[in-house]
Amino acid sequence: MSEVSKKSGDVTVTELTEDGKLVRKIRSFVRREGRLTKGQESAMDNNWSTMGIDFAQQMLDWKEVYNREAPIVLEIGFGMGASLVEMAKNAPEKDFIGIEVHSPGVGACLMGAEETGLTNLRVMCHDAVEVFDYMIPDGSLDTVQLFFPDPWHKTRHHKRRIVQPAFAEMLRKKLKIGGVFHMATDWENYAEHMVEVMNAAPGYKNTATDGDYIARPEDRPLTKFEARGHRLGHGVWDMKFARTE
Repeated sequence: MSEVSKKSGDVTVTELTEDGKLVRKIRSFVRREGRLTKGQESAMDNNWSTMGIDFAQQMLDWKEVYNREAPIVLEIGFGMGASLVEMAKNAPEKDFIGIEVHSPGVGACLMGAEETGLTNLRVMCHDAVEVFDYMIPDGSLDTVQLFFPDPWHKTRHHKRRIVQPAFAEMLRKKLKIGGVFHMATDWENYAEHMVEVMNAAPGYKNTATDGDYIARPEDRPLTKFEARGHRLGHGVWDMKFARTE
C-alpha cells in the first residue's frame, strides 16, 4: 500500500445474487481502534455533543442536524480528517458529514474542526453501510466522497474493495438526482475497477468529458501523502459519476 492509501474504507461490502438476493457481507475495512491522544480525547469530550452523531436506527433530518438547509456532502472513510476539515472551511455554504471507523481519526477530525471553528461539519464513528441503511434519507445527498480507500491490491482480496455493484446502488438511492459520487485513488488498477463497476451501474453517468477520469478538482485538497506521491511520480485518478435516475 502506498502512503496516500492509509484511509479505512469503512464499509461492509454486500454480495448479491443476480436476482438481487443477499448472499453475505464482507468487511471492506480492518477495524483498528488505536489509542486516542490526549488532544483527540479532549476534542471528543468537548465537541461530540455538537458535532458528533451517534448511530441509531432512525433517519436523520438534515435541517435539524445543521439548523439550516444547505447542500449535503458526505465522506466515507475520512482518515484523520484534515482534508474534510479543509473542505468544510472552504465551503461554508455546504454542510459536511464524515463517517469513519477509526476512533483516533474521528478525534483528530474534531480537533481540527474545533481549531477552525467549524459549524458545518458533523462526524460519525460507525460502519457506513449501517449508517446508510438506517440513517440517511433517500435522495438527500448532493455529494458522496470516497478518497483513497484501501485498494486491497491482491487479486484474492478484490472482493473486499468497497466499490462494488451493491455499494453503487446503495449510494445511488441516497443521492439526489444530479448528485455526484466522487472517487479518488492512487492505484491505477483500482481506478480501472471503479470505472468498470460504475459504468455498469444503472442510473449513473460519468461526468468526465475526455476519457474515464477528471483532473483533480480544486475543492479536493491536496494531502501531504498525495503531494509526496506526485513528487515520486505516482499517479492519482479522480472520477465523478452523477445520478441520472
